[in-house]
Amino acid sequence: MIGRFLCGFVAVLAFAMPVRAAEPAAFTVDSLAKIKAQYAGRPFILGMWSVSECSYCIDELTMLGKLARTHRSLPLVLVATDTPAQGAAMQKILTPLGLAGVDSWVFDDPVPERLRRAIDPSWYGELPRTYLYDGEHRRETIVGILSEQRLRAWLRRHRVAN
Repeated sequence: MIGRFLCGFVAVLAFAMPVRAAEPAAFTVDSLAKIKAQYAGRPFILGMWSVSECSYCIDELTMLGKLARTHRSLPLVLVATDTPAQGAAMQKILTPLGLAGVDSWVFDDPVPERLRRAIDPSWYGELPRTYLYDGEHRRETIVGILSEQRLRAWLRRHRVAN
């Protein structure tokens, strides 16, 4: 009887604990190739953001979090242009926005320009920046805040289900 009570109590505590974002993966020059392989033949969204260098990123992340709650299969990959040392700060931002379970990466190179160039040779660091990849991995680049209307249209066009 006590054993069952303790098991039940532990289960209740586990569900009551807040969900934390997973530790972001290290983004290196070959990470985009790994992400594309993970989404082989499928569309995905690559969102670039920063904890410390982007005041508009929170607006976009808020919209993405709202959408992620209604689109459980949202193919979203977030890459922070910060450093691995800012992982805890990233979690503090992503968790309350509903993005704790999203595939999350953080720049891990002493020369961030090298990583930006690996993603897009025409990118000089402006944020937020979003890449919408179709199933053949042709991409559409959005500089600045991605509107919810534009993203919803893209999701419909590429038949990304809820």
